[in-house]
Amino acid sequence: MKIEQIEAIPYSIPYVKPLRFASGEVHEAEHVLIRVHTDDGVVGIADAPPRPFTYGETQESIIAVMNKIFAPAITGLDPLDRGKIHQVLNRTVNNHAAKGSLDIALWDIVGKATNTSVHQLLGGYTDSMQVSHMLGFKPAQQLLEEALSFRETYGINTFKLKVGRRPLSLDVEACRVLRAGLGADTELYLDANRGWTANEALEVLRLTSDLGLTLLEEPCDAKEGVSRRRLVDKSPIPVVGDESVPTAGDASRELLSGGCDAISIKTARSGFTEAQQILGLCTGLGVDVVMGNQIDTQIGTLATVTFGAAHEATSRRAGELSNFLDMSDDLLADSTVIRDGRIAVRNDPGVGASIDPAKLERYRQDI
Repeated sequence: MKIEQIEAIPYSIPYVKPLRFASGEVHEAEHVLIRVHTDDGVVGIADAPPRPFTYGETQESIIAVMNKIFAPAITGLDPLDRGKIHQVLNRTVNNHAAKGSLDIALWDIVGKATNTSVHQLLGGYTDSMQVSHMLGFKPAQQLLEEALSFRETYGINTFKLKVGRRPLSLDVEACRVLRAGLGADTELYLDANRGWTANEALEVLRLTSDLGLTLLEEPCDAKEGVSRRRLVDKSPIPVVGDESVPTAGDASRELLSGGCDAISIKTARSGFTEAQQILGLCTGLGVDVVMGNQIDTQIGTLATVTFGAAHEATSRRAGELSNFLDMSDDLLADSTVIRDGRIAVRNDPGVGASIDPAKLERYRQDI
């Protein structure tokens, strides 16, 4: 079996409501559908979500690196030779979403070619994942109404609140209103997307110390090494590395330098192969992990569930799996269902993503 063709198809699907947070906002899912074709007729599928405000990748840059660099370099290789393929891909620095999507598509091929679910190939630990929902910038009462609605409709009882780059009083108010309205049994944690200084983060932790918050994600820029280490040392809850840890090397640097003491794993930027390496590092060091969300479509969410439910460590916490609900549509033929606060894995060969051709025709931007 040989790689015969790689398609990078730009598409755009509007959001019903934008997601706003400290490092930007998203009004449309302007993503790239990746399809890797083999000479045996097997096609691997994945989604590449550009996040220029986080990693510098755009829809155009992902298409360019696929068509001009990656495709010429790996066409003709056996998709089972993933080590060889990654050695070729890693000659090009960064481009995390592009590399991650290619890796997921290759795993999809392996699963389809062996008539096995990738979830089983990765470990097959459990058959579903608990769901966490991300809450963006809104007035506190609207945040509570959204959280109550998601709990009532989908059974979700874990929420990540986006904070940072606005008056601290608004963030503290949101935390208090959510805790009062949701009760003590709901898990709440924060994500500042590098929107605070270390001192601001410590002040928010002081003002919310009675609310039972469980995690503080990327509170300030990890490049500010001294202040970040001081924050991690003083924080009563784990400080999660996210944007600062896209690779296993980055994760090891931040953990060993004291820049964080928990890690967010995102398959959209690491694929499955590097996600395994990051997870192995974290489990070896005894570090908590959470499965993060790259503001994923249902295709990306399915990949996260496939990986997260395959391992014991990534199944302990709720994964950030629900923000596709804010989209007006999706390319997936069989919609993802959240039931009783969980998403079930798919046992189809491969990752389980099947594209609706009519929807792809409607939303693609290259015709």
